[in-house]
Amino acid sequence: MPSTPNCTPSGRGEVQGALSKTLDPWWNKFPGVEVTEQAVIGKGGSHLAEASRDASLVMVGRRERRLPIGAAIGPVTHAVLHHAAEPIAAQEP
Repeated sequence: MPSTPNCTPSGRGEVQGALSKTLDPWWNKFPGVEVTEQAVIGKGGSHLAEASRDASLVMVGRRERRLPIGAAIGPVTHAVLHHAAEPIAAQEP
């Protein structure tokens, strides 16, 4: 079983720093797009669906399918598609 994410103040800072570093190239490439940066613990689909209430668009990614059969989207994208309040864009790999 995976360990619980580090919930200490320094652990939260590390996660937030990694998130900012990941988003930096996109902020630089599209400076006119407003982005809300937030790191939370829990189910991604539920958090994104809730956050969609204040969004104009929700952007989700997709993984490349390894098998020729089965769902083309993962559980987070599936949850967002079914529960988000605003339009969704699903980016292919």
